[in-house]
Amino acid sequence: MIAQRLQSLRQQIGELAAQSGRNADDIRLIAVSKTRPLPDVEQAIAAGQIDFGENTVQDAMAKIPFVNNKTIQWHFIGHLQSKKARAIPGNFQWIHSIDSLKLAGKLSTAMQNAEAAQPLNALIQVNVSGETSKSGLSPQQIESFVEQVLQADYPLIAWRGLMTIGVKADASATRKVFAGLRELQQRIQQQFSLPQFDQLSMGMSGDYAEAIAEGATMIRIGTAIFGPR
Repeated sequence: MIAQRLQSLRQQIGELAAQSGRNADDIRLIAVSKTRPLPDVEQAIAAGQIDFGENTVQDAMAKIPFVNNKTIQWHFIGHLQSKKARAIPGNFQWIHSIDSLKLAGKLSTAMQNAEAAQPLNALIQVNVSGETSKSGLSPQQIESFVEQVLQADYPLIAWRGLMTIGVKADASATRKVFAGLRELQQRIQQQFSLPQFDQLSMGMSGDYAEAIAEGATMIRIGTAIFGPR
């Protein structure tokens, strides 16, 4: 079933990309494997899936050490407590949820202490909708935040773009949130001359169509791949 869902989802992504005049190869599908058992991950890998998203260290460590496949990319997509930053090096290649200077500094220190061979790809989480239930910096804080992290020059942290969580609303309101993130990413990329700051992580099982239409380069899909929890 997982293989069939992945095949169907990839086809839908291709169709949605074509409708928006985009190349499907520019959209990275992240299978959100949080709370899913290792056999589910192994089924997805067997079906050609490469990118997986986890939102807690504890749950991730029940899977990552047991996946003997060097091509797999692990993405930390949940809220990370700074005291758990040391769990990221060697386990995750991406983090989507940096929202404080403290966390950025802790991750940089952890990467240096681990003598990491490759930088950690980092996305800044933005609370575009302003909902109090969501983590992330406000759009108004992003310029100052980027300026500060660039001045700090954290070794082994590669700033790659922005992430947001959509709103539970109609398609028009959802697209407005995603468009806001895209416009912010483009402005920051240009303002600070950051060619690698080109990633937009937005869209989940219920709103990935709107995210693709607004330029998502990463969509985070759980239920549509693994089925209901």
